[in-house]
Amino acid sequence: MSPAEQVLADRKLEARTQARVRPALAPSRAVNHIAPDCAGLNFFDIDSSLHTSLRLNMEPTAYQHFQPYFSDLGKIAGGRLDALARLVDRNPPVLEHRNRFGQDTDTITYHPAYREMEKIGFEDFKMHAMCHVPGLFGLEGRSPQAAKYVFQYLVSQSEFGMMCPLSITDATIHVLQQSASEELKSYLLPKMLSTDLSTLWKGTQFMTERAGGSDVGTLETTARLEDGVWRLYGDKWFASHTDAEVALILARPEGAGAGIGGIALFALPRYLPDGSRNAYRIVRMKEKLGTRSLATCEIVLEGAKAYLVGDASQGLKQMMEQVNMSRLSHGVRAAGMMRRCLNEALAVARNRDAFGARLIEHPLLRRQVMKILVPAEQALSLSMLAAGYMDRARAGSNEASQVIRILTPLIKFRACRDAISAARTSMETRGGNGYIEEWVNARLIRDSHIGVLWEGTSNINAIDVVRRAVTKARAHEVLHALLRQKLIEADLPDAFRSRLAKALERSFRFLTEIAKDPDREHMARQASSGLYNAASAVVLAWEGAHADGDARKLLVSRLVLEHRVEPSDPLAPADGDWERSAYELLFREGRALAPSEVQDILVAG
Repeated sequence: MSPAEQVLADRKLEARTQARVRPALAPSRAVNHIAPDCAGLNFFDIDSSLHTSLRLNMEPTAYQHFQPYFSDLGKIAGGRLDALARLVDRNPPVLEHRNRFGQDTDTITYHPAYREMEKIGFEDFKMHAMCHVPGLFGLEGRSPQAAKYVFQYLVSQSEFGMMCPLSITDATIHVLQQSASEELKSYLLPKMLSTDLSTLWKGTQFMTERAGGSDVGTLETTARLEDGVWRLYGDKWFASHTDAEVALILARPEGAGAGIGGIALFALPRYLPDGSRNAYRIVRMKEKLGTRSLATCEIVLEGAKAYLVGDASQGLKQMMEQVNMSRLSHGVRAAGMMRRCLNEALAVARNRDAFGARLIEHPLLRRQVMKILVPAEQALSLSMLAAGYMDRARAGSNEASQVIRILTPLIKFRACRDAISAARTSMETRGGNGYIEEWVNARLIRDSHIGVLWEGTSNINAIDVVRRAVTKARAHEVLHALLRQKLIEADLPDAFRSRLAKALERSFRFLTEIAKDPDREHMARQASSGLYNAASAVVLAWEGAHADGDARKLLVSRLVLEHRVEPSDPLAPADGDWERSAYELLFREGRALAPSEVQDILVAG
């Protein structure tokens, strides 16, 4: 018997011995005390709220066409993708500066599970190319933007880090299409629009430096025109998706003025036309709290060849096209993450007994789960509303562009903050197991925090709402008219419609007052939260009152009013019989509710 065979035989003998010595541990009944998770569920099929939002915000034939694809991805997200994400989280990428021959290669090595996730996103569902390339998914033209955001929403419920490469490649393609020269587009876009991973050039962005994060005007990276070729020199402090083949990068051309007016946008290829590496090094990989599947590094530019994109004086404005697309994507991802948090909490609450009853039957636990359900529904409804306007904005509609202009930072600001609280509450619902890394809750908590950092902090997005979307673009006027129209269209009890209208008017009045007064910038977050909550209450009511809707959304609309918009006394009892009745209906499994079933609850005292 070989040594290896002997070790195996010893292990088998030990296992048999332990089974005889400790028979009390053998029964599997103890395992049944542990509540299940969501693994194996179809994340699209179980999401009736998503179905309602899509029926109302997506063109009907497109919705019907994409339903099978949504269901396919929902099954993968709850199954194979979820398993891959767990594996990759334990096996993050590794930076190898040199190969075995001593050559400086700066190679980032990924676990095979990551490569399989890439295949799902880039090849199987073509998420980076679907809105740019006609003929995909059996369509004659391009896929609607809403379909892409549904894909992102579903993927985010299992794997958050992968959404950066998928979303930023899509956004990079968009910026190049909008601003690059025909020569540069012909060089880069065919590679970036490939749906074959063996030929695909993925995209990213490098903005942040030690000198300037949100304050981009202080960046120090310089661009020199040497023999007719632009060369970049400097460092970038956070470079996510570091080994992408094309990076959009901001730099200041020599001789350009200070501040944001002197910043130009460049396309930085990782490889030169002859196949050699461009002149920049990956010097360190960041060890992050979350998004461990994604490589985020520091890079040093040592005369790297780059291509000027568009007007050199409009660099930041052009880059903001990419940033704003990513911001909306972050809102959608936050909505998806909160849906996973809700589903995890419900899996526990509906399957675990404590103190003589299922957890979901305990009033305090119900209230806890509602603190996930309400923000999850808000984020979903506003995100799908925005997604529905994207194609109209791309087609040249000024009204749609204005709606997107204000909803994007608004959703990014509030939904990403709410996702952190939802993840924490979902972990608490599971209890001690939620703190253990083999369950998804710990990863949800870690990953949820990146939403308030990537593409601008909460402060930056709130200021964008107040100072730019309102003061400069006057985008709030279009959104105000849209929401008032939705109130008119919704079949609601007069008393409830009046409450919604009052909340809406107060939120817009407060927002415009803050926008007029530079000395009240410290209230930008308060004003943005107020508008987000009032707007979402209106949209939820419109969806729930619609013939194709689910009246559960009407109940959520009232809960938003009661707990997130209207003033309340913290020392007074906050709920009544109406709220307990609402909980009963919201947690009931099965068919959708008709508006007539909830009318009395909407106006009850």
